[in-house]
Amino acid sequence: MAKFNVYTGEPAGGAVPTAAQLGLEPPRFCAECGRRMVVQVRPDGWSAKCSRHGEQDSKELEDRR
Repeated sequence: MAKFNVYTGEPAGGAVPTAAQLGLEPPRFCAECGRRMVVQVRPDGWSAKCSRHGEQDSKELEDRR
């Protein structure tokens, strides 16, 4: 369960921006610690890296669906 909103960095349960709801915005904050992540947007998706919790990739998330 996420502790923080990955789009705003606020505690989980807050409002999600409209662009994020439409799938147009990559996550900017770590769901575990709320730290700002380094995000790389590519033509085929995005990758995001938290200094404490490692890397996420949009392709990995699509594969889980």
